[in-house]
Amino acid sequence: KGKCPEDGWDESTIELFLHELAIMDSNNFLGNCGVGEREGRVVSGLVARRHYRLIHGIGRSGDISAVQPKAAGSSLLNKLTNSVVLDVIKLAGVRTVTSCFVVPMATGMSLTLCFLTLRHKRPKAKYIIWPRIDQKSCFKSMITAGFEPVVIENVLEGDELRTDLEAVEAKIKALGAENILCVHSTTSCFAPRVPDRLEELAVICANYDIPHIVNNAYGVQSSKCMHLIQQGARVGRIDAFVQSLDKNFMVPVGGAIIAGFNESFIQEISKMYPGRASASPSLDVLITLLSLGTSGYKKLLKERKEMFSYLSSELKKLADNHNERLLDTPHNPISLAMSLKNLDEANDAAVTQLGSMLFTRQVSGARVVPCGSVQTLNNYTFKGFMSHANDYPCAYLNAASAVGIKKQDVDVFLKRLDKCLKTFRKEAKQEESINEISDSNTATEQLED
Repeated sequence: KGKCPEDGWDESTIELFLHELAIMDSNNFLGNCGVGEREGRVVSGLVARRHYRLIHGIGRSGDISAVQPKAAGSSLLNKLTNSVVLDVIKLAGVRTVTSCFVVPMATGMSLTLCFLTLRHKRPKAKYIIWPRIDQKSCFKSMITAGFEPVVIENVLEGDELRTDLEAVEAKIKALGAENILCVHSTTSCFAPRVPDRLEELAVICANYDIPHIVNNAYGVQSSKCMHLIQQGARVGRIDAFVQSLDKNFMVPVGGAIIAGFNESFIQEISKMYPGRASASPSLDVLITLLSLGTSGYKKLLKERKEMFSYLSSELKKLADNHNERLLDTPHNPISLAMSLKNLDEANDAAVTQLGSMLFTRQVSGARVVPCGSVQTLNNYTFKGFMSHANDYPCAYLNAASAVGIKKQDVDVFLKRLDKCLKTFRKEAKQEESINEISDSNTATEQLED
């Protein structure tokens, strides 16, 4: 039926299935006689076993989704993977999605492929409207495609950074809708930035007849992010949304899913990919989803949501203990931020030093964001880079509850963070005592004089 099984398969069943697919490829035929330049020859047995002897890759030179006659097994693998992934995207909340395909590139290059496809539909367009998010790959995806990003600064509402809808619409009117390739919005992001106002942006895109591409990098694991995409497509216009395989399905880096609501447009994107492609990302995600089944993946999503609540409550307690606060970002369902105001006021370098201390203590993924850092990317200068705003009110630390996180991860992180912050407080008190002694000595000397 091309759907993800409800209950996961055991490893021996999956391996048997993959071997059956592999023997359908011509390079594994007993009497095969290959006289072409690409015959699926592999000299290393270790490499052959690593790929289950599925050597031909996917697609043909003109279409990544096309069937390759001499690689029937690999072609079937490709078709099944796309079908199973589509089923899981529906399960995760975007129920009206009609088409998707796995592409062997990470999110940034996959976004570039979407923009290059739109170029043929809108030859006059040279601008992409982009509500600011300080993440290099999504910015470079527009530059690499040859377009000019029009950066829309976010609006500060409480602690949250939200989409400036008025600025988006004003810029569309100023530039002219026909000169705009698309609006490039974002769902999953680091707090205190929150997902873009997708419904409102989708309505604006529909009203001005402008395509809308959504960067949904790690949004599949969030019911809130997927709901935003579903609602945006219902009330307005979303042409494609792109998500990472590794972040959402815990497979190695190197693949993404391009999905949408218009099957012909998604097929156009797949035909834009030049040449054949590696089957590794498709193989990895198919194996993973067959082993989990829909029940297993639902369980992971439920656990992630529970861990988000736990991380949020425990991080708030820790923040209170150190006279900091957990920033109030209710619209961000994955990432949290804790202020580092005391640290920032005490020492300019202390914030980045905290990041180094955490990393050397084997805490990965936590981001510390100082105030006022400046970064230049492709002649674009971003003030306050990493904070998604020119002048965010305080320095802060990010932590995320992503799929696969365990209670042990949260507990160990909080313990090590607490220890690092106590070290700073101890050093600050020592410095304060030294300053007091120094001031006292100076006063005594002045009296003696």
